[in-house]
Amino acid sequence: MRGNTAGVNIASMERTTLHIVCEDSRSRAEQARIAFALGHHAEVYGELDELLDRPPYEGIVIAADSGEPGMARELIRRLGERGIWLPVVVAASDPGTEQVVAAIKAGALDYLQLPLEMGAFARRLHGILAEAGQHAERRRREVEAQRAIGLLSRREGQVLELLSAGCSNKEIARWLEISPRTVEIHRGNMMSKLGAGHAADAVRLWIDANLDIPALPPEEQGVREPYEGIAGRIGEGWASEPRGPARRGQRQ
Repeated sequence: MRGNTAGVNIASMERTTLHIVCEDSRSRAEQARIAFALGHHAEVYGELDELLDRPPYEGIVIAADSGEPGMARELIRRLGERGIWLPVVVAASDPGTEQVVAAIKAGALDYLQLPLEMGAFARRLHGILAEAGQHAERRRREVEAQRAIGLLSRREGQVLELLSAGCSNKEIARWLEISPRTVEIHRGNMMSKLGAGHAADAVRLWIDANLDIPALPPEEQGVREPYEGIAGRIGEGWASEPRGPARRGQRQ
């Protein structure tokens, strides 16, 4: 199909490869048919392992939502482990609001309804292609930052988290109930592991990793909650010890 499809100039649309991951063979075939009709190339996979066996490094991944909790996050995590930063679009026949929100929060670029309707898909794909490059770069930075932070010890991670909240060494020492000198040692080790030449570089990695910055309550009359009660979400790679209930902070 050429020309204009519901307001989209197909002839001028950027061509790409759609990597379609779907267990339903009929749905796979229909999605591929529409991709080819719009002038794109399609590769089809019955499951994610097939795609990972021959990892693609260009195009867009369209994955059917299995409905299992955390599906999108697991998909994007496994792609990141292979160094695949392709934009991921999730699709389902009757997605619930929670499914869509969970997928977008996990890093999916968009969420489509199946079966695809050619005109609507052409319009959505036009927008997806426009965002794909920047989205892939954000994903690459996020995964690499998470890996780097995952190498920190629990205490080094706590120092970075509080540093990201704007705390000085003395304030970090009070929150963690350790000496300022000990904070300096953990901070130095943390900076070295992250390859950060300045505190701003370390904080940027925390932000790139898409981790929360804790909202620290003011200290009143010398009484405050312990660090374990106010910390935001932290990287599981270095938070191996049990933590207290977390209070999520606003990302700045």
